[in-house]
Amino acid sequence: MGEEIGATGFTNEDRAQFARRLAQETKHVRNLFGSNGFSRSGHMIGFEIETWIVDHNYFPAPINTQLLAELNDPLVVPELSRFNLEFNCAPLPLAGEALGQAHDAFVDIWRKCNEVTHRLDAGLVMIGTLPTIRDEDMSYANITPTNRYHALNGEIMRQRGGRPIRIDIVGAERLVSEHRDVMLEAATTSFQVHLKSPADIAHLYYNASIAVSGPVLAACGNAPFLFGKALWEETRIPLFEQAVALDGAPRVSMGAGYVECSLLEIFEENARDYDVLLPMCCDDPPEELRHLRLHNGAIWRWNRPLIGFDDDGAPHLRIEHRILPAGPGFIDMISNAALYLGLARWMAMQGGDGAGGLSFYDAAHNFYAAARHGLDAPLIWPGVGEVPADRLLIELLIPAARAGLADLDVTDSRGYLDVIEQRVRRRQTGAVWQRRALAMRGGDVYAMMAAYCEGQRSGAPVHEWDI
Repeated sequence: MGEEIGATGFTNEDRAQFARRLAQETKHVRNLFGSNGFSRSGHMIGFEIETWIVDHNYFPAPINTQLLAELNDPLVVPELSRFNLEFNCAPLPLAGEALGQAHDAFVDIWRKCNEVTHRLDAGLVMIGTLPTIRDEDMSYANITPTNRYHALNGEIMRQRGGRPIRIDIVGAERLVSEHRDVMLEAATTSFQVHLKSPADIAHLYYNASIAVSGPVLAACGNAPFLFGKALWEETRIPLFEQAVALDGAPRVSMGAGYVECSLLEIFEENARDYDVLLPMCCDDPPEELRHLRLHNGAIWRWNRPLIGFDDDGAPHLRIEHRILPAGPGFIDMISNAALYLGLARWMAMQGGDGAGGLSFYDAAHNFYAAARHGLDAPLIWPGVGEVPADRLLIELLIPAARAGLADLDVTDSRGYLDVIEQRVRRRQTGAVWQRRALAMRGGDVYAMMAAYCEGQRSGAPVHEWDI
């Protein structure tokens, strides 16, 4: 989806041609599912981290084009705004020390990028929403100058008939903001996990990923503030959902339900229920699925099925788990990934549809309760009923995640799930730390950010950070 496109505006003929190509490619995908044409090779993982570029006052620094030009690393790419970047990890087999290898790879690329950033008199910080960002920072002047982002903005506003995008989030306080562009999306920075699996069980992982999203998010909150307001533990969730709101099926959501038989149901739903945002046509053969993948990339389900290609050209299926915030540090993010991956495996292998008996309605309830309340969220779980998130994690789900990683032959030699357990027992997520640290500093957000960045540089997990 991050690939650059060749236009910033589209005609009705572009849209009609794209619709024809999308229908053709959806038919090809239907045939792939019918003929077992997707890869059944082993599990793989990949990761993306979205990060902020800040100046010495912790305000956003819109210099990503200069930084990227000097860094010249294909694993670091632009994001929607000039003050965001995306770091990527090369795919790894999900076995053995894969989690530690990803951790080390990110630490290395982070060090290299920080060296360049410091030469440009700026810094980097990983956090779900930047507490020092101002409403005026989210202006169209700060959009990254690529055709893709200008086209995305233009098409969203066209489909909205020019109506401004309105954000209305009620948490501890209330935030209302209106913009005539999509830049509010840039305030949501995430850590995304890609899980590639054999095609015959990919739908089980999709359902499992939805089912575990609530309790996973409860343990991982890191976005309690926006524009000076105390909102949800994970304010990214309502912010992103509202920042690209259009008529019809929501572009950002938990989806319409579990799948019954295969992920084909999602790609058919895409073609049937969603208007195309980027009708950029190309001459590639249908087998490359360029139009289908571009369309899917502009529908941001919190757990999004993707189609990619193995090194030998075979198409594969993977799940992009999009719920996690960036930060507080690499050990926290890889620990969050360990929790998700272990739970997804454990849940998917329970039998049935992969959701472990949790209804989709209750899974969605859990997700939004966790986004609002974090570890205090009341969650619903099969065989348990309603239970606080922290108790559910300690008594059932962290042990289940350990079993899931073991079933995948993933070694947790660095104790990533121990990090999750201690974070939950000490009840100090990134969001909790931010709220406590801000209160201890009398509401001085700049002093809080200085302490946050020092904690991030330390490499210690957030449950060990001093308030």
